[in-house]
Amino acid sequence: MEILAPAGSPEAVRAAVCADANAVYLGFGSFNARRNAKNFTQEELVQAVAYCHLRGVRLYLTLNTLVSDREMEQAAQHAVTASRLGVDAVLVQDLGMVRVLRQVAPDLPVHASTQMSIHNLDGVKEAADLGISRVVAARELSRDDLSRLCAQSPIEIETFVHGALCMCHSGQCFMSSVIGGRSGNRGLCAQPCRLAYGWGDGAADGHPLSLKDMSLAGHLRELEEMGVACAKIEGRMKRPEYVYVVTKIYADALREGREPTGDEVRQLRAAFSRQGFTDGYFSGQTGPEMFGVREKEPEPRELFAQARAAYENGEGPGVPVKFYAMIRPGEPVQVGVEDGQGRVATAAGPLPEVARTRAVTERDVESQLSKTGGTPYRCEGVRSLVSNGLAVPLSVLNGLRRQVLEDLSQQRTALPERRHAPYKVGARYGNGRQEPKINLALRRADQISFELLKQKPDLIYLPVEEIGDHPEQVGEALVRDIPVAAVLPRVCFDRELEGLEALLKRCRELGITQALVGNLGLVGPALRAGMTLRGDFGLQVFNSQAAKEYKRMGFVSLTASFELKLAQIRDLSKAVDTEIIAYGRLPLMITENCIIKNQFGKCVCSNANHLTDRKGVQFPVLRAFGCRNEIFNANKLFLADKAQDYRRAGLWAIRLSFTTENALECARVLERYRGEGNYTPNNYTRGLYYRDVE
Repeated sequence: MEILAPAGSPEAVRAAVCADANAVYLGFGSFNARRNAKNFTQEELVQAVAYCHLRGVRLYLTLNTLVSDREMEQAAQHAVTASRLGVDAVLVQDLGMVRVLRQVAPDLPVHASTQMSIHNLDGVKEAADLGISRVVAARELSRDDLSRLCAQSPIEIETFVHGALCMCHSGQCFMSSVIGGRSGNRGLCAQPCRLAYGWGDGAADGHPLSLKDMSLAGHLRELEEMGVACAKIEGRMKRPEYVYVVTKIYADALREGREPTGDEVRQLRAAFSRQGFTDGYFSGQTGPEMFGVREKEPEPRELFAQARAAYENGEGPGVPVKFYAMIRPGEPVQVGVEDGQGRVATAAGPLPEVARTRAVTERDVESQLSKTGGTPYRCEGVRSLVSNGLAVPLSVLNGLRRQVLEDLSQQRTALPERRHAPYKVGARYGNGRQEPKINLALRRADQISFELLKQKPDLIYLPVEEIGDHPEQVGEALVRDIPVAAVLPRVCFDRELEGLEALLKRCRELGITQALVGNLGLVGPALRAGMTLRGDFGLQVFNSQAAKEYKRMGFVSLTASFELKLAQIRDLSKAVDTEIIAYGRLPLMITENCIIKNQFGKCVCSNANHLTDRKGVQFPVLRAFGCRNEIFNANKLFLADKAQDYRRAGLWAIRLSFTTENALECARVLERYRGEGNYTPNNYTRGLYYRDVE
């Protein structure tokens, strides 16, 4: 199992390698999920690749943010540059980027970032079909979930073992962007989950969204046995000393076939924690004990000083090599070296002379060749054939040793031969000029009313579980020739799949043939149920290349990211029908932890539950599939008076998304978007459609 360490600076690369990491991941340029980290210049990346490869450490580049059309060519150039410089793989979130990488750098391995929100076997298989060789699985998986995934996955599975936990499923958090204009999907999360919140009208005196850091120290052998390919440590924003301490503890434990000791766990906590650690997701013990905040604690000066001295003055474990030597009369002195991957370097010296005083011995040869101090190498053995009675100056052996090691180093740092091609935008799909259809996304079947149906919405989206529970309301829409599409959950673990498939079968029996899909892992179940694919916002369609990729996968419509401005949506090449969310409370988070139960000690999802921030703003918290929670924006998105703007965007449809509204309010909103009535929300927002998101 690979130990993968973070590096936010060249110094952190050295710290990780000296701590015996098998691989390091870092950011280059602005297309990565830690844009506030120092990140690497091209010169620093060149040096980092050479430093790592010389020492047998792989280097992965993070390209795990959403990329706009205007940025795509530059992002492609970044990827090609990284490929030419020898990075071993790139981590990607954006399916448009995956498509472009196949074009510009087809030989560069691609890993699916945890930002791709892959959490079940169907999602892994979709990633494999995209040419991805490794998936970073969701942090929320239990040991059984992860074990099942590893047992059946056609590609490698990587999992986080240490570091910060996001409250929201990765890649599905919009809280930072919607509230503050800083997108976590663009690498600039402002971490609103770490702030104080209250409930209802209460004061913001708690931290119900601030999870402790995770630590799977104590589960390493278990992870290795279940087939996890890579154990990942979070922390590109952390200092090099932290990287060294954490990496070395995990690497030592894994290499020695044990778990971290009590003293090592105390060092982990001293290096950084939020009131300790949690393994709640892995162990299946979710709840309030998983939460904590960063307390003011003195810096572990002695621990960090020791770490700094170790990586500044040391070389880490060293690359094991074996030397060979042959000294025979009438032949040049021969020295060779071989590394663990079978690379061999040889060199020849002068002819040995007949010894006049002291002859060279095998022990002399072994002693000189094994002196690898000051190099990245560690001598594992010397095999020599030395004839009697010959003299060779020790300086000759030393020189040959240096020569073969230099040759070996050149081989180890040689750049891979890969194909590269220029970026091509490809076919351009024009904007439609028709009046956008009006689709409705309802959360509850009781939001369907006679007043709503008589206005003939073009399509009704309804959660798959609501369809199964309320077939009569669905039937009322269908008999009026109003099509209904099943909204699939944003998160569905493999253990929940059987129940979902039963619900999909029920939908088919009712005559429903369309599914709104917001995650790669639900494409397979929808297709197996015979459903036509429509893409929800969770697919993160941020550029034209992503739209083309989803079209290739069989989607007939897509929802443009609501982190795009209307002008950007207008300029998208619309390979398939495109819609936007034009009304409603925008989703901010979907959480695996039930924060409602954490607060009240029981399931009260049917109540009106609100998180309240320090300014008294209230955010509705609603139940999601699988007893998860969804947190929604306080203010409703409202664009009814901006129809001329979204009509220019070339849309197939706009979506009115209803959450807390009653049936009457749903009908009134639809009426207003039809150009009638005077409905206006008390508090509303234009979302991100008119302002730049960082």
